[in-house]
Amino acid sequence: MDEISMKDMVNICKQYGFIYQGSEIYGGLANTWDYGPLGSLMKDNIKASWKKRFIQERDNAYELDSAILMHPRVWEASGHVASFTDPLIDCKNCKTRHRADNLIEEFSSDVDADAMNDEEMMEYIKKNKVPCPKCGKCDFTSLREFNLMFQTSRGVTSEKQSTIYLRPENAQGEYVNYLNVKRTTRSNLPFSIGQVGKAFRNEITPGNFTFRTIEFEQMEYQTFCKQGTDHEIYEYFKDYAKKYFMDLGIPEKMMRFHPHEKLAHYAKEACDIDYKFPFGFGEINGTHNRTDFDLKRHEEYSGEKMEFIESETNEKFVPYIIESTVGADRLFLALLFNGYHVQQMDNGEIREYMMFHPFIAPYKMAVLPLVKKYHSEKAKELYRRLRKEFACDYDESGSIGKRYRREDMMGTPYCITVDDETLENDTVTIRNIETMEQVKVKVGEIENFILPKIRF
Repeated sequence: MDEISMKDMVNICKQYGFIYQGSEIYGGLANTWDYGPLGSLMKDNIKASWKKRFIQERDNAYELDSAILMHPRVWEASGHVASFTDPLIDCKNCKTRHRADNLIEEFSSDVDADAMNDEEMMEYIKKNKVPCPKCGKCDFTSLREFNLMFQTSRGVTSEKQSTIYLRPENAQGEYVNYLNVKRTTRSNLPFSIGQVGKAFRNEITPGNFTFRTIEFEQMEYQTFCKQGTDHEIYEYFKDYAKKYFMDLGIPEKMMRFHPHEKLAHYAKEACDIDYKFPFGFGEINGTHNRTDFDLKRHEEYSGEKMEFIESETNEKFVPYIIESTVGADRLFLALLFNGYHVQQMDNGEIREYMMFHPFIAPYKMAVLPLVKKYHSEKAKELYRRLRKEFACDYDESGSIGKRYRREDMMGTPYCITVDDETLENDTVTIRNIETMEQVKVKVGEIENFILPKIRF
């Protein structure tokens, strides 16, 4: 991987079809982003890799797809209505709005604002004369808490309308379905429920491209276990998430464990995995020991018993929950920066390319006729065959060298060139994106050649 600025990455994403500005023809809507042809494919592949590792390959792990809109009492039970807030302050001089914790951490990277309460944050801002990023003044209003949930109304008439919320997290879907999954799967503890889905937060200061947005996708994973086994499972999933990222190609040196100094009131222990972005370290995974707080709260508010009955002892208890959450959009962004490479060629030229694990690459291969006039018919025939099994690209525009460079920037791991030898003896040339090594492969053996290389 090589260094690249956030601005340049945004431009690459737009140029090649990874990510576009949301509502761009109308001037855009701040901090909304649309995934383009390459981005949609790659994001689906990232989610598939997570499902494979966290659901498919694990014992007693089950997938869920819960509703975005939930009963309002869910969010009262979870505490989101009362306390899902950000510390908001306004600059009196230029009238801009800021999160107090972000102001502090942008002012000094050595300070962990998450460990401060509201009074401590205001004291720090005043004592150190933390400036407004826009005007440079240090003249702020007092701090107030801003609820992050998006509200909407349910009902056809104003008299019968009731307030509901777009979910700010996916986890509550797993908690309210705990009894259903336990009953239908007949699983013993520990067992896990995971899901991939959209969440929405009315963030005060979203930014840094897709790192912090008002609409995002979470890959949530909740493991229900008996008290006493919780710490061991917590430590296990910290390491499991790290290995998952490393298997995707992220070097260990680009990550760090970030234990929480200030724990949420329900948490016994919590730790993030941060990736080193151009703007600094940022969270891509969170592992939390949530104790039995969530299920007991839903038991209290719903009136439904959340107990687990151990088959061997008939012991009744409310399970503890170990949570492991990966932000799909944040992981996507980390893999973009991790995948960007610059290479000095022997002829003096500079080659830029994106290198992803083949499993998550948007296209697994590209079919390229060497000369459009002579080889396109055979190339199209091959492309139609291969795309039944793989996500493939086809490109016949420009010189073969220019097409290689385009596929390099798209992160296509293998380019298949159809040439005279293909017409004569049914042999194609397959080029590797990383090494640029070219090998001859029989047309009928392409699938067998590619498949082992793209597995995850």
